[in-house]
Amino acid sequence: MFLPMAAIAERAGVGAALRTAALLAELRALIARHARPDETTEIDGVLLSAAGRPGEPRASTSGTVMAVIAQGEKRLAVGDRVYDYGPGEYLVASVDLPITGHYTHASTDEPALGFGLILRPAAIASLVLDADGATAAPPGMGVARASPELLDAVVRMVRLLDRPGDRDVLAPMIEREILWRLINGPLGQSVREIGLTDSSLTRVSRAVSWITEHYNEPFRVDELARTCGMSTSAFHRTFQAVTALSPIQFQKQIRLQESRLLLLTGAYDVATVGYRVGYESSSQFSREYRRQFGLPPGRDGARLRVGAGADVS
Repeated sequence: MFLPMAAIAERAGVGAALRTAALLAELRALIARHARPDETTEIDGVLLSAAGRPGEPRASTSGTVMAVIAQGEKRLAVGDRVYDYGPGEYLVASVDLPITGHYTHASTDEPALGFGLILRPAAIASLVLDADGATAAPPGMGVARASPELLDAVVRMVRLLDRPGDRDVLAPMIEREILWRLINGPLGQSVREIGLTDSSLTRVSRAVSWITEHYNEPFRVDELARTCGMSTSAFHRTFQAVTALSPIQFQKQIRLQESRLLLLTGAYDVATVGYRVGYESSSQFSREYRRQFGLPPGRDGARLRVGAGADVS
């Protein structure tokens, strides 16, 4: 007796769902056992996180990373783009972007649990032969549902934390498999371009690195575009597509994040902090800071210092 195609497809879907559920259950147990406060592990490039409460949105930078949620939900915002992802979904950040993020679902009984893998250009380059099919620079961040095959590779990577004798040999092999699954998944173009030395995304990444390192210096967009080998109009359009921000907006985000770190130390007054991060006008600094963080810099700095040592925004 032959089953109709619809029935076969339904059974396959049920099987994949059951496999995904089993893999997520094992991943949750492994992360809960091995996660540290600093998120590092004995495997280079592998990160594990656990959070027992949602917390407030925090400003930081994304790094170039893929992150899988095993339990809980997380929200990240960059520019005017908001990314929500939960169990069985993964995020790819192909450019180091200024973000605001927090877990939206987490509790002591059911902590948010996540796996991260730093995306290294050299490792990706060894899997990428050319840029065929690339038509435009993809966004620097995206969310997709993880396939059972990708989750299986992630679980096998985390299992190595219980098998120190196997790590040196197997971890690079499993990393390569994870990258292969990502390249051939729905966010593959973003991952592929990390490994291409002259893609639009890597050119924008060079500009992002320069702005981040020289955030307190003025710059001309046309000169930065020229150093990236792009026309001003193409550079501006591509930068916006990748980062969801204009180059000037990007610099402002970095300046405000750095100013918040300086205010947390309590070593400088507001005017000095504004000057150190590149603002010539103290009133402009205070105005833009309040618009970004909801409080004037002096009050926000005091609040942060009171909450130092706790999970504050």
